[in-house]
Amino acid sequence: MKVATFIAKFLKSKQIDTVFELQGGMITRIIDELHNQGGIKIVSVHHEQAAAMAADAYARVKNIPGVALATSGPGATNLITGIGNCFFDSVPAIFITGQVNLNEQKADRPIRQLGFQETDIVSIIKPITKAAYAVKRAVDIPNIFEQAYKISLEGRPGPVLIDIPMDIQNGECDESIEYIDSNIEYCNTKEIEDFIIKLQQELKNSKKPLLLLGRGVRVADVVSEIRQFVDKLNIPVVMSLNGIDTIPYDNKNRIGFIGSYGNRWANYALGVSDLLLVLGSRLDLRQTGADIPTFTKGKKIFHVDIDKGELNNRIESFAVLNSDLKTFLQQISKTNIEPLSNPEWIEEINQQKAKKNDIMELNSIKGINPNIFIHKLSSKSKLAKAFTTDVGNNQMWAAQSIEINTEQLFLSSSGMGAMGYSLPAAIGSCFAFGIEPIVSISGDGGFQINIQELQTIVRNNLPIKIVIMNNHSLGMIRQFQDSYFNSCYQSTVWGYNSPDFSKIAEAYGIESFSIDKNDEIEKGLDMLWKNPNSPFLLNVSIDIHTNVYPKMLFGKPLTEMEGE
Repeated sequence: MKVATFIAKFLKSKQIDTVFELQGGMITRIIDELHNQGGIKIVSVHHEQAAAMAADAYARVKNIPGVALATSGPGATNLITGIGNCFFDSVPAIFITGQVNLNEQKADRPIRQLGFQETDIVSIIKPITKAAYAVKRAVDIPNIFEQAYKISLEGRPGPVLIDIPMDIQNGECDESIEYIDSNIEYCNTKEIEDFIIKLQQELKNSKKPLLLLGRGVRVADVVSEIRQFVDKLNIPVVMSLNGIDTIPYDNKNRIGFIGSYGNRWANYALGVSDLLLVLGSRLDLRQTGADIPTFTKGKKIFHVDIDKGELNNRIESFAVLNSDLKTFLQQISKTNIEPLSNPEWIEEINQQKAKKNDIMELNSIKGINPNIFIHKLSSKSKLAKAFTTDVGNNQMWAAQSIEINTEQLFLSSSGMGAMGYSLPAAIGSCFAFGIEPIVSISGDGGFQINIQELQTIVRNNLPIKIVIMNNHSLGMIRQFQDSYFNSCYQSTVWGYNSPDFSKIAEAYGIESFSIDKNDEIEKGLDMLWKNPNSPFLLNVSIDIHTNVYPKMLFGKPLTEMEGE
């Protein structure tokens, strides 16, 4: 069997029904065979970064590896940001790059390049992949693909890359695959039981218990189990940026979003809690703040993570458990865990929220309040299967105020923090859901990074509702310049601008509307959803000096946040 044929059949055998690519000389054989074999949707994008980010979002929805293909040289290097995004946000993905023929590779010669576009992509991306393969023999392809698939999913998921020379793509291999055993070991049942016993004992003594959920909940595919656990235990819950969709907005135990720009009352709860159970989150600097002694003071932290390296990394926990969440939740569900009753604690959190909730943070701004707008957008977007965001102010306003329902997903670039993510992520998730409506939220800066993918949306007639939170600047950095650089707006306002997005939409054949005033919001949102199965672009004008509040103060506890 030809290698290219094997690849097409292998992907289909793993129920991967969509791949994302930008055609190039060194992957023509593979793409041609994917087309000839059928059964896989080939989505052509206009930049390889978009292919990688679309594959990322596809994987987040399906919980199987997303697949993106690129040619050698610039095609491969253009994947890097998307690969890094998958690595840091624990997203399984298989990236396939073409490479020049074996006899065109420089090997050990003391030269920079032999073949045209020859680039050692494997060496470049090794630090941000779980595995990377430079294929040298066609017969190795079956085992390499099986290993890559397995590695991308096992343990803490992440990306793998397979670099295949053009001549090997045309080589012969058989379909047999050697059995590949896993050598990952986690805590045994006794260790889990001991951890749970200790947790139960401390919960009985706790006055201010709190549960922190992260993306690991989605990775482990235990969303329903987590929700049952939360309801059974009756414990207040806060979420990281990538954990926002673990608990729906209307759940009585949901407190809010935590972090550098987290909900003020949620950060307060995280800061003063006396018992913190962390599931699927890594307690990074943006979650705890830099003042570790204050964060840990009077707090017993129970941390469960599949990645042993994240346990007791920055924060010394009271008890840690290296386990997958499914096993942990199965075990704890067998225990007679008593529901919590801490009305004083809930009242304390509610009082903090009443002092200054999310829509009160920007009371004195001119024009449209972005937090109020996000609430209204949520209320009108019940048909959306997911919300995707870019990186910057738009991301934080969305995280602070989005009203996620039981079925909706929230997809965002967290660890990499890659501007330009929202539009290709909307494309990837739209295909993953079988062409269902998606809301893509961007800032004017991030939107321009992958603006070319409007053509991908039009060509495939995707029902993506594009919302641009247009503050006419690179707003998050502009706010940073106000705080630390005497309002010197170089390259955020000075030397920066954006086009008329409505005219851009018209050029691509997408209907649009611009909101400039509060009394236009309802009309704009109605137009956004007038035709649920068609794309639409909504440009929302935000005053240039609108900041994101609250904002974590460097070196200060979580409970002390900057604001108006």
